[in-house]
Amino acid sequence: MKLTWSHAVLNVRDLEAMLGFYTDVLGFTISDRGPLGPGAPEIVFMSNDPDEHHQIAMVPVRDGDTAGNPLNHLAFRVGGFEDVRALHERLTGLAVDILPLSHGNTLSLYFNDPEGNGLEVFWDTPWHVQQPQGKVWKPELEEAEALAWVQENFSHEPGFASPEQSDAPFANRRE
Repeated sequence: MKLTWSHAVLNVRDLEAMLGFYTDVLGFTISDRGPLGPGAPEIVFMSNDPDEHHQIAMVPVRDGDTAGNPLNHLAFRVGGFEDVRALHERLTGLAVDILPLSHGNTLSLYFNDPEGNGLEVFWDTPWHVQQPQGKVWKPELEEAEALAWVQENFSHEPGFASPEQSDAPFANRRE
């Protein structure tokens, strides 16, 4: 399994200051934003690569001057659906807590390393879906079944489109 770097999600104190720095100083563009769920904080996705929906995201959950952990999670892309399934089997064998979550544009596994650092390993689906989105999926599915499940569960969501149908910047690009 080859892991390719994808993105980092940071827990931040002052979202507006951080957004100003990353957009004005580093040249990132906000690609999506919205609440993580009812009553949950907002997440903001940013990229400076038109082929990547996000290279960094921020969630304003750090309080005051406390140190807190600024790292929410690190994310890695894999090249095939079978890589996600094989990793799920390995992690299950290690009795690691796993959250299989689909964002519509990915089929992801969220878990922690031995020191509690959040990790995401994902495979891109062929669709673009406005973010944030998240629904639990079953890693035991075969690839065709998983893709059918994604289409069934996300096709009604805002911005759902194949890369060929979408002219939106940062649309999911899968070769």
